Amino acid sequence: MILILHNRYRAAGGEERAVGDLAALLRRRGHEVEVLERSSGGLTRGAAAHGLLVGGVDPDEVAALVRRRGARVVHAHNIHPLFGWRALAAARAAGARTLLHLHNYRLFCAIGIAYRDGAPCFRCRRRHTLPGLRLRCRGSVPEAAVYAAALYRQQPRLLEHVDQFVAVSGALASQLRDLGLPASLTATLPNFVPDDEVAGESHAGAGEFALVAGRLAEEKGFDTAIAAARATGTPLVVAGAGPDEPRLRSLAAGADVRFTGRLAPDALSRLRARAAVVLAPSRWEEPFPYSVLEALGAGVPVLASDRGGLPELVGEDAVLPARDQAVWSNALSELWHDPPLRAARGEQALARARAQFSEAGYYDRLGQLYGAVSP
Repeated sequence: MILILHNRYRAAGGEERAVGDLAALLRRRGHEVEVLERSSGGLTRGAAAHGLLVGGVDPDEVAALVRRRGARVVHAHNIHPLFGWRALAAARAAGARTLLHLHNYRLFCAIGIAYRDGAPCFRCRRRHTLPGLRLRCRGSVPEAAVYAAALYRQQPRLLEHVDQFVAVSGALASQLRDLGLPASLTATLPNFVPDDEVAGESHAGAGEFALVAGRLAEEKGFDTAIAAARATGTPLVVAGAGPDEPRLRSLAAGADVRFTGRLAPDALSRLRARAAVVLAPSRWEEPFPYSVLEALGAGVPVLASDRGGLPELVGEDAVLPARDQAVWSNALSELWHDPPLRAARGEQALARARAQFSEAGYYDRLGQLYGAVSP
């Protein structure tokens, strides 16, 4: 029996998708699975701070569930602030082995994305969390102090009670090792495209627009996509919401750019199926975005920046310098004005999804990781 733990974020994102896909896959393969979720939505700042500082709340619930269900493995995802290291310690004391699946830099970075002032930032490393306090990465001094203290206190406990750390890309795993995770306990397991979400063929040759999707934040580089679309006369659809939206709308004024707001998964899937190309011009060391993985599975060619796990996702031939606007414009123009090339690149994207990010491949690798930690 597998017990999955996840502290849901205030706004749902890729990690929630990963948890849902994992649980569904294990059940399809005949495993008993229970998902125990807690949510940061509705938490007061005081309650969140308390959970972070004490290393999680109510670990007895986890221990009781492990014993009652006979859980062999506890597979945790986000543990802050309500699970913490205490949940993992309780799981091990109750007889389970523990995996901690890492989708970002949150074990070391108070804001999780290791990016500030327009560039990647890895000042906080190992138990040296004072830069996050000094720079007030959480906004206010009190909140920054809570995170600095909590990350400092939790790190040695996590190393003590996690049997296996799992990162969603090789780039993330490498960076986390550099920040302080033990190399011998840090493995890589990329996310997968469920079989029923892999397109039968690519329709990119008949695509109607370029697409960017995700949180509208400066580190995503969507202004690069808008500038490239304007320079090449390519229609662009921007799907998502976030703090950078007013600036992006201003940059898009007078260009053929449409903002859809945040879309439900089904609506976004239908939109993606009509796209000629997906752009991922991220400026942060993005580990493994679902917007790109889903594009590959839909047979849509992707142009991605040279940051984080993006080159692993799309292959080196589709990688562009994050800050070189001229290169982005030229690459987009080439695809937009050559439908047969888009069609060929779309089929290559499908082949990549099937070969490297398949459900079967993920399950085999997951089984190896479970086997390595199980008694």
